[in-house]
Amino acid sequence: MDVQETTAGRDAFAELASPACIHDPYPFMRWLREHDPVHRAASGIFLLSRHADIYWALKATGDAFRGPAPGELARYFPRAATSLSLNLMASTIAMKDPPTHTRLRRLISRDFTVGQIDNLRPSIARIVAARVDGMAAALERGEAVDLHREFALALPMLVFAELFGLPQDDMFGLGADIGAIVEGLSPHASDPQLAAADAGSARLQAYFGDLIQRKRTDPRHDIVSMLVGAHDDDADTLSDAELISMLWGMLLGGFTTTAATIDHAVLAMLAYPEQRHWLQGDAAGVKAFVEEVLRCDAPVLFSATPRIIQRDIELGGVVIPKDADVRLLIAAGNRDPDAFADPDRFDPARFYGTNPGMSTDGKIMLSFGHGIHFCPGAQLARIELAESLPRIQARFPTLALAEQPTREPSAFLRTFRALPVRLHAQGGA
Repeated sequence: MDVQETTAGRDAFAELASPACIHDPYPFMRWLREHDPVHRAASGIFLLSRHADIYWALKATGDAFRGPAPGELARYFPRAATSLSLNLMASTIAMKDPPTHTRLRRLISRDFTVGQIDNLRPSIARIVAARVDGMAAALERGEAVDLHREFALALPMLVFAELFGLPQDDMFGLGADIGAIVEGLSPHASDPQLAAADAGSARLQAYFGDLIQRKRTDPRHDIVSMLVGAHDDDADTLSDAELISMLWGMLLGGFTTTAATIDHAVLAMLAYPEQRHWLQGDAAGVKAFVEEVLRCDAPVLFSATPRIIQRDIELGGVVIPKDADVRLLIAAGNRDPDAFADPDRFDPARFYGTNPGMSTDGKIMLSFGHGIHFCPGAQLARIELAESLPRIQARFPTLALAEQPTREPSAFLRTFRALPVRLHAQGGA
């Protein structure tokens, strides 16, 4: 099939940026998956939207796909010559291939372990309780509260402050830049958006450089001190540049996305009250609810980092040529009926009693990726959600929307500007 015939006159990235898709992208994603699943955008980027193709591409990274080599950066990021953010993104572990990726992943995994993350659970529970208490007084007076600002954004910022060993005020200051950086890294960000991202990245880079020196001279019990410190059984260490890139990437990958998932989870609680029982029982029920939220509303619609295909490959009758930039429409794959029956229905039962991310049919939820680039912060995000949702449900059983939420006008992230909520009077509709 000729590549040009598959586009049907529609550019997916432009469509995803339209007001209709900002409100609800899923009808267009369904059309794309059914009619143009290997889509070539006007920019030349290929976009995959079927679950099987996305899952294959995630597993094939390091084989059929690679990250751009340093000398190719300008080809795939024409503005990289002047953009700090694009250069920082190119230096992250997500853009690296083995053996460099293997080394970096080993060094971060040495300290950022499941056990270390689980040790944060009491601190996360304490932060959750404090934020819920902080909203309670206004809600109980009958006032509307912006749950996005007061809880969904605040929780991951405070958790990162705990994880990195930062003063809370510093973290809130850094948080103001993170959203601008993430938006500026979208493949179709405007020049002003990229400039705003670069300004934010410069501030984060300077802050992390100072932080590394402080942790080196005065180490504490936090992940930055561990990453900076020497290991008697392992002489290999991260350079300062690698550490800055690592911390920059961890913040970008785990802050805005976690906040968006909390927002979507609360909206699911309100939209599907018959499913709230999953949050009132055992940990497996809470886990199932969280996984279904992540499947139904992936916070990142498509992959930001390019996957460069290493040889001509045919998918769905379309030949993707060697050296093409391929992106993955994660949110479309998560609602592919060939992977998840009745995919637009919110049904936590499909994840009950399974391993994290796997459905009862053995299909993989794609929101955290798969393979060598599986999100290293997935466990942290899951704990934040598992600690938050049952407490919100128990404390505010009559929670309702005060008005319709306001979304950020982003083609890349399914995030919010405001999520106003209030309490119904007992017995209210």
